[in-house]
Amino acid sequence: MSLLFKIIFLLLICYSNAESQEPLGQFCNENTNITSGSKLSANIDKLLAELVSETPSTGFISASFGKEQDRVYGLSQCRRDVSKEDCSICIQDAAKEVRKRCPNQADARIWYDYCFLRYSNESFIGKVDTSFGIIYWNLGNVSDPEAFNRELGSLMDEIKAEAVMAKNKGLGKGKTKLSSFVTLYGLVQCTGDLSDVACAQCLAIAEESNFNNLCSNRKGCRVLYSSCYVRYELYPFFFPLDSSIPSEINNTEMMAIVYP
Repeated sequence: MSLLFKIIFLLLICYSNAESQEPLGQFCNENTNITSGSKLSANIDKLLAELVSETPSTGFISASFGKEQDRVYGLSQCRRDVSKEDCSICIQDAAKEVRKRCPNQADARIWYDYCFLRYSNESFIGKVDTSFGIIYWNLGNVSDPEAFNRELGSLMDEIKAEAVMAKNKGLGKGKTKLSSFVTLYGLVQCTGDLSDVACAQCLAIAEESNFNNLCSNRKGCRVLYSSCYVRYELYPFFFPLDSSIPSEINNTEMMAIVYP
């Protein structure tokens, strides 16, 4: 197990659904408790309204609201392969749920399949943040780990290089044939506030710290940090979807929350 991480607890076994409106997870920083009805709390609501309004048009926004000790910083982003309509629905859900789940915290984050949203009373824009992560891994193991890991490594190198190109705005995705019947799909994405170098750093941490541990030899894995997202599966999960989908997909996953 990597020294960078300590598994705090296993939460659940679930069935993953890319279109689910349920969040993949959230983080409420209990060290940033605030009073309900305070100026800072009101500024969070105003910031969230801006994020909900502005994110769908570009897929990403960072903003701040308020002054001095009551200032709050926020960021929201949709997976860049989803439609504006799906982005809008996801961000609306995220803004509503994060306030419901973290009502008295000035630092909160929430992850969905299609989007991510966070806010804090401390500026985090442009900084790589891997201080809190959520990892999902498929309970099934691949039949030929050596060949699989070789192909996975090549695919990840390819899409990580794609993600740090300015024209791709932090998104890299691709697929590779493992056999006549099996295709490996991968997607990585950084938040839009990161530089190319910072994006590469975050993706390297996400892959290297997890693929050889919890995700080792698994049929699928996704790692969610506040600054980047990495995922691979043996079925299509990003758009446009392949026309042919395997008749049987073992989608059962385990989830863990980890701290450095």
